[in-house]
Amino acid sequence: MAKKKIDKGNLPTVVETGNNPFAYKDEFETICGIISAHKKRAMYAVHNESLNMLWEVGAYVSDRLKKTAWGDGVVRMLADYIRTKSPKAKGWSYRTIYKMVQFYETYSSQGFNEIVHHYGMQHYLSTSNQRELLDEKKAIVPIELAQIGNDVIVPIELTQIPNVLFATGWSNHQLIMSRCKSDEQRLFYILYAGREQLEYKELQRALKTDAMSSILGSKDVQSEMMKREYPQSGVLFKDTVYLEMFGLPVKYKESKLRKEIIAHMKDFILEMGKDFLFIDDEHRIAVGGKTFKVDLLFYHRLLQCMVAIELKTDEFQPKDLGQLEFYLEALDQEERRSNENPSIGIILCKDADMEVVRYALNRSMSPTMVALYKEQLQVGGVIQRSLEEFCKFVSKGKK
Repeated sequence: MAKKKIDKGNLPTVVETGNNPFAYKDEFETICGIISAHKKRAMYAVHNESLNMLWEVGAYVSDRLKKTAWGDGVVRMLADYIRTKSPKAKGWSYRTIYKMVQFYETYSSQGFNEIVHHYGMQHYLSTSNQRELLDEKKAIVPIELAQIGNDVIVPIELTQIPNVLFATGWSNHQLIMSRCKSDEQRLFYILYAGREQLEYKELQRALKTDAMSSILGSKDVQSEMMKREYPQSGVLFKDTVYLEMFGLPVKYKESKLRKEIIAHMKDFILEMGKDFLFIDDEHRIAVGGKTFKVDLLFYHRLLQCMVAIELKTDEFQPKDLGQLEFYLEALDQEERRSNENPSIGIILCKDADMEVVRYALNRSMSPTMVALYKEQLQVGGVIQRSLEEFCKFVSKGKK
């Protein structure tokens, strides 16, 4: 059979690029950006609708329990009815339905809404910039729950879900409701879980280690230069971190502590804060004819600066601060890039006399702070600051 001839004169000209994908990198990145943007919008929409559904179901059942003859038996029958009507649906036990009731009653209460308004968080996540805090990796609501339809018209007064609740997912909300004893605590951990994009186990640890006290505690452990250069530092850095996962012996040297941190770097960064990126340990700095070593060097994404951490396995001494300031000066002069901010220094020590810390920091001319590490969990700290500064920080939509 004769082959049909193709008139190549009518075909478009093709630029030969071989199999090199980098020739189309800009176009490919544009398409990937479109896909990512729409995925985020879709996840945000599912997240919102799912929490709205849980809120409305909780509101409706709560109303029936209070105003009609509904009781535990009826709620059990409701769970069975839902499973019969939608056999593939999971997560609709009577216990889960009661959690939805708790979700509605806890956050529709006058006390919680007064706290939300007091700290100006009633419009949180109401702008597109703030909505970007939601991440597609975040655990939202089990898909089985999200698939359940809701054809019942719920009275409008029962549907006003506070905007701030959209900051985190259903699993985290259940944990917060069960662990927190006050509305202030609930508001803090909702915002903290949203800002740090905490998964369930990470939020469990934050509650266990009393992250609220550590973050909102007294910031006398920061130098004035730290507060001036980085006004957000008060809500970004903890004054106490817990290292119980290391299993440290009774006696150990700084080198042992450093090696344990390196071996458990993921846990250490989760404890310090997700904005930390590890750069190096025993980082060498050459000054004059001598070489000095910084115990741990990190980069902070939000503050866009290097963070030098010096480890001390004994009590803080004023001379420790002088050593740290020397390292910061060397880092800024020798390694800091033009687009980066002044380096921050943290002394992480086992113990400290806070009066000595205060005196030492009063004369510090660098962005420095002193933080304690604990080998065992010691919860139950006292909150010495209000939520106001933290709420102002997260309401800006920064991450």
